Amino acid sequence: MILYDPALNMNFHDYGIMLPIAPDRGRQILEFMIKSYHSGAKGEPMPYPGPVLNIAGALAFLGTRSPDQKMIASWEVITKEDLERVHNKQFVDSLYNKQKKGLEPALLTAFELIDAQGNPNRYEPQQAKKPLNDLFRTILAQAGGTYLACRLALAADPGFCFFMGGGMHHARYDSGSGFCLINDSVIAIAKILSESALPLIWIIDIDAHKGDGTAELIHFARERGNLQKLPKASAKKSSLETQASNGKPCILTLSMHMARGWPLDSESLTAAKEGRAPLVCSDIDIEIGQGEETAYIPRLEAGIKELERFSAAIFPAGQKPDLVLVVDGADTYEHDELPSSSLLKLSLEQCLQRDNYVYRYVTDRSIPSAWIQAGGYGSRAWEPPAHFLLNLKQKGLL
Repeated sequence: MILYDPALNMNFHDYGIMLPIAPDRGRQILEFMIKSYHSGAKGEPMPYPGPVLNIAGALAFLGTRSPDQKMIASWEVITKEDLERVHNKQFVDSLYNKQKKGLEPALLTAFELIDAQGNPNRYEPQQAKKPLNDLFRTILAQAGGTYLACRLALAADPGFCFFMGGGMHHARYDSGSGFCLINDSVIAIAKILSESALPLIWIIDIDAHKGDGTAELIHFARERGNLQKLPKASAKKSSLETQASNGKPCILTLSMHMARGWPLDSESLTAAKEGRAPLVCSDIDIEIGQGEETAYIPRLEAGIKELERFSAAIFPAGQKPDLVLVVDGADTYEHDELPSSSLLKLSLEQCLQRDNYVYRYVTDRSIPSAWIQAGGYGSRAWEPPAHFLLNLKQKGLL
């Protein structure tokens, strides 16, 4: 199942934000699939690479809206309360302030639109077609899309949903960061957990950049007692002490990313505060050095085995994840055009091997999985997810 709604697109140039991001990657992906896929011996192109749902269709599928109700976006899905489950209340209040006094500075910070000297950075407000603050509604809509993708994965058969949006994994407890104002991954999962008793959820983040905001938010949630804490390593480094689950839900995080480069560059690490992102570790951090692309898949396999080991230590009787959220960044691609992604260059074939490995892992074990688009910059960022989804369709898996 694919979740795509053009109403959720963040065309940054409309706001004067000059990031090298295509205005509608989802449309590029779908057009490629329609053009490339031919059904049957007649070779007739399929009318859609479906099933493809928009927001209204997703809500209707889940039984929370009537099919004929028109919705222009999903900002109704995510509320202020949902943000406050994971982010600092004062920060959230500033985003919702009626005078918007806190929203614009937060957006300027999150999207790095002002440099240290106070000068515009990749920001041309005179070229904007829309006020910067209007972007917040679309960001909320994106978070709503991630939540619905999780719900669809849990409800559909097979349990797979690819949302063409989301992936704002750098947003931290009390601020935005790295083009991310709020953290849709953690917001969506926290909302799911408020509605359903799911013991175990994994986040597998394979964006080129470390999922530092996600790691910080999960760490803080554990410290508040909202989530199960991890078992400690025993005297033998290769083993974990088994601990009984205390009834709290467990979220385990894996981040596979560049060993260097933002947010792990020297400037960011020098400015970082102890106990805060990017210094907070994911449960499994896999760093890929420049030129180590051939080691990517074996290390990913080993990392997922480590997730299994953590899970077994908390749930000795056996507990596979109830849901896996995959942050499927395409900025690992060798043709990505963001300078801070340049230290990791997977070929298209390697990107497909990565995605296919994760897909096979979850589907072979009947684990529902929600996939979100995450990073990908420049004119060819649509290619890895398009080929991945086309491959699934051609095999009759979509």
